[in-house]
Amino acid sequence: MASVTRLQDKHAILTGAGGGIGLAVAAAYLNEGARCTVADLSPEPSAEIRLLMSRYPATLIYVATDVTQSASVAQMVERASQAFGPVDVLFNNAAVFDMAPLLESDEAMYQRLFDVNVKGMFFTMQKVLAQMVSQGTRGTVINMASQAGRRGEALVSHYCATKAAVISYTQSAALAMAPSGIRVNAIAPGVVDTPMWGHVDALFARYEGLKPGEKKVAVGHAVPLGRMGHPDEIAGAAIFLASTESAYITAQTLNVDGGNVMS
Repeated sequence: MASVTRLQDKHAILTGAGGGIGLAVAAAYLNEGARCTVADLSPEPSAEIRLLMSRYPATLIYVATDVTQSASVAQMVERASQAFGPVDVLFNNAAVFDMAPLLESDEAMYQRLFDVNVKGMFFTMQKVLAQMVSQGTRGTVINMASQAGRRGEALVSHYCATKAAVISYTQSAALAMAPSGIRVNAIAPGVVDTPMWGHVDALFARYEGLKPGEKKVAVGHAVPLGRMGHPDEIAGAAIFLASTESAYITAQTLNVDGGNVMS
């Protein structure tokens, strides 16, 4: 008899899934038997997503989505529902990063970070939750926070604030959805070795006078476990929170950070 995987026949929407953590979680969900609608800003799927589509042609679709635009999010949810039916899991991952000294940070940076990381996160969650409620789905939402949402950083004020907002919205949404049997949790990764870290490292090099690559090495060594995390290690937590194994967990933000934050 074939084994049943942990997300068998679940339908998951994953935003920000073109690479990095989102891509790793999509691959893990597919391997666990889920049907996945993956979304990212690019009009066409990344090479990595195309490879996944060739491996899972019947259980994976890509929808180009701008989470800052409500109409685009609504279209994503509609296309997902048409392809695979009601949504059981939302992995709410789309986000951007930027940084600058506090006195040099401008409105454009502020607006972009809050538009994607807070507005986009909230209204994507809202639209999926509304569908879950209307269709009686006892689903689960996983919002992507960050260790940056647990504390401030001098050069990273706006990004830290956006991720703190993710944690707060997760708690509020979990309380609002509990009577409907819908769970809402978050994951707060630490420093994870993804392609985005090239951009992050370059910014730290600029503002802290470091050599390229120096910040990345330093943050890895500073982790109690002695290294940066890998996207697959976030995927394990995402599977757990999407599965029935976490059926009595809601309103929580799970730190997956090698011991950087203790709470």
